[in-house]
Amino acid sequence: MNTKEQIRILAQQAFQNHLDYLSAGRIREWVDLFTEDGVLEFPYGPEGFPKNVSGKKELYNYMQNFPKHFKVVFENLHYHLTEEPTLVIAEFTSNGHALETGKPYLQQYISVLTTTSEGKIIRYVDFWNPLVAMEAINAPLTAFIKQ
Repeated sequence: MNTKEQIRILAQQAFQNHLDYLSAGRIREWVDLFTEDGVLEFPYGPEGFPKNVSGKKELYNYMQNFPKHFKVVFENLHYHLTEEPTLVIAEFTSNGHALETGKPYLQQYISVLTTTSEGKIIRYVDFWNPLVAMEAINAPLTAFIKQ
C-alpha cells in the first residue's frame, strides 16, 4: 500500500505526464493516463463545445486533433498542495502557436485532477480561456474537434 506522500507523487507524475504527452503529440499515451471511464471536463467550454468527455475512446477521439492544431510547451507549473493526496491542483501556462495560422497560443490554466491511489486519472477539470484558442486557430472551437 502506498503512503500519502507516494500517492501524491504518483498523482503529480500523472499530471506532469499529461503535459509532456500533449506537448509531444503522444495522444495514445495521454489517453492511457486515464482510467477506463475517466472524465475530462470543461466548465468554460463555449457553445457547441463538449462540457465533458468520458471514456478512453471518447478521450482519444476528442484529443487526437490537438497535435494537428497546436505546437505548445507547457511552462510555469505550480502545484497547490491539498490534504487529499489523489487531488492535484495545478496552475501553468502554454507557450506555443496554432499550426494553421501561426498565431500565438499563450494560455493560462488552472487544472483540478483526481487520480486513483496508483496515479490513474479519474477526473480532470480543465479551466482555460476558450477565447485564446479560438483566436489562435481563427475559427470556432468546433473546428478543433471535427478536423
